[in-house]
Order: sequence, then C-alpha cells, then structure tokens
Amino acid sequence: MGSTGSIGRQALEVIEACGMSVAALTANRSVELLERQARRFRPELTVAADEKAASDLRVRLADTDIRVASGQEGLLEAAALESADTVLTAVVGVAGLEPTLCAVRRGKRIALANKETMVCAGQLVMDEADRCGAEIVPVDSEHSAIFQCLQGSGDRREVRRLILTASGGPFYGWSREQLREVTLSQALKHPNWAMGAKITVDSATLMNKGLEFIEAMRLYRMPPEKISIVVHRESIVHSLVEYCDNAVLAQLGAADMRLPIQYALTWPERTIGPARPLDLLHCPPLTFGMPDCEAFPCLAIAMEAARTGGTATAILNGANEAAVGLFLEERIGFMDIPALVERAMSVVPVVQAPQLEQIMAADRAARDAVRSTAR
Repeated sequence: MGSTGSIGRQALEVIEACGMSVAALTANRSVELLERQARRFRPELTVAADEKAASDLRVRLADTDIRVASGQEGLLEAAALESADTVLTAVVGVAGLEPTLCAVRRGKRIALANKETMVCAGQLVMDEADRCGAEIVPVDSEHSAIFQCLQGSGDRREVRRLILTASGGPFYGWSREQLREVTLSQALKHPNWAMGAKITVDSATLMNKGLEFIEAMRLYRMPPEKISIVVHRESIVHSLVEYCDNAVLAQLGAADMRLPIQYALTWPERTIGPARPLDLLHCPPLTFGMPDCEAFPCLAIAMEAARTGGTATAILNGANEAAVGLFLEERIGFMDIPALVERAMSVVPVVQAPQLEQIMAADRAARDAVRSTAR
C-alpha cells in the first residue's frame, strides 16, 4: 500500500533482494512508476486511488493479465487479498487507516509504516488485532528499534521506559524567532534521512516525534509517563528500552530504512538483505540532548493530545496534515503550523472511547478548522 512513495520503493528493493513475491501494488496517481513496478514484480492486482490515474493505468497494462482497480474500494480489495499474508501500509496520512483496519480484520501481518493509523485509532486497531489474530510489526525506524529491544522481555512490567530518539531535524538549536523565517526549501532538507515531503516537514517541526510518542503508547500499551524523547543528531541509535534493573538496550544501525522494512517482513527471522552495514570505527561520536518544546511547540501539543486521549489525537493529526499541506503550497509560514494545530485542538470537541465514525468525523472537523482559520 503506497508502493511509489519512499518507503514503498525501498520495500520493493527488500522484497526483490529477499526473493519475496508481490500480490498487489497500490499508489495514488504516480502512474508511470506504478506501471514500471507492476511490469517488474507482476502482481495480480494494481490499484490507483485516483480514478483518472486508474483509467490511464488500465490502458498501460492492457497487454498484461494484471488487474487494475481504483478508489477506496480498490485499496480495500488490495488490503484483503487472499493471496497476501503481509500488508505493508506505506500510505501517507489518515488515508491508510481504513485499509489497515481491513487487513487487520483478515488476520494478516501488518508491516506498519503509516503512523497516522496508530495516532488516530490506535486503541481500536490494537483491539481488532487481538480479536482477529493479526500481527502488527512497526516499520518506523524508532518503533522497529523498540520492537527489537523488547524481544527479550516476556513481561512488559519489566520495562521502566521507552526512549525514542529524534534527529532534531534541520533546525536543531534554532530559536522561535529564527524559525519564523524558515522557507519551504529549508524545511525539506533533512540532515540524515531521505523521506517524502510531508514527513520531512513533520521532522522539521518535531511533530513527527510527537506522533511517534502517541504511536508508542498505542503499539506497546504504555502510559505517557513511561515514554521519553531524546535528541540524537547522528541517527545511529534508533531508540532504546530501559528496564527495571537499569539495563538499557539500544538498536543501532545506519540511517537506512531498508533494515526496519526488512525486519517487519521477516520477523522473527533475520536474513541477508540490501541495508547498509554500520561501521562503528568510522561513525561519529554519539550525542544526546533534550528536545526544545518551547521553540518546537508541535511536540508539546502532541504530548498533551496523548495525555487527553480519545479523539484528541485524531484532531491533532487531521489539523497537522491540513496545516502541513498549506505550508507545502507556501500559503502559510513554518510557525503557522503549530498555531493552526493548537487552534483546531481548542475548538474541536474531544470524544472519549470513540468508534471509527467518530474518529473520521474528528479528523474532518480538524481539517475544516485549519482551513477556515487560514483563509
């Protein structure tokens, strides 16, 4: 799901290197790349969420036996495909929620690269995974690190805290005054990772780390007071787990998303793959520091939403997606993003223990609040 994005493209490298097969490929509207992927990997189904793109794709693949579907129905068909045992969800944003839930209800393994699913509806998704026997294995480098560090723990009561690392983004050490002058091109230059535009901006505002904070609560069923964030500029330690005996386990690796992608697909086994090795003799000294929530208020706003619970996290996510979209269109400034998110959080009512319909309604209301304020 999302084969033409950064995670999707790297996942196909892993799949090819490890000799796996592809049952379905989905994208939004990147028809040319999706066609090339389909011809190379020969899935039984391809899906373009955009109807016009799907029509184009049908013409392009007319000489093959590959089926082409479209829209939300097509995404749900791909998620439920009988021949697939694993669904890698690399769709950006809340659009990945319903297909992920569909795959969960079919009892599949979810290689989860769509953090918004856990942010908006994590409790619902985890409850459904328990009910349906689905496995959820994270793909985010930080959550993959925690997942790996927890493998030796049979009892979560042994865990004192989860420690998420953050690169700090391109503006680490900047003041609020300096951040007001940030341009789009500056925000899209991440120091360590090559990612899509939306997640790169989230990393620059530190909202990405706030979303991961919420995701950690849901994935590992941990209260917020047992989750910490440290800035680690080198992006070599991908996250850590501190145990009750004061032992701290860390997962280290090169800044290469192919490693966590591969682990999600092969767990509990490990195999040779395409990820770069880490050369300890040539890596820089490892440093750690505190995040600056004053200069980067998105992190504090996200942590507060985590403590509030209910649809607060869906409101946070919807507002942030809308605000980042406006920033990418250069209609608002960099520091307008947290201001608009905070405004939406204050005007959209929170519902506790929500159902999916209430979660989606909160998401829509948050987006509307951002757009109406930004006009």
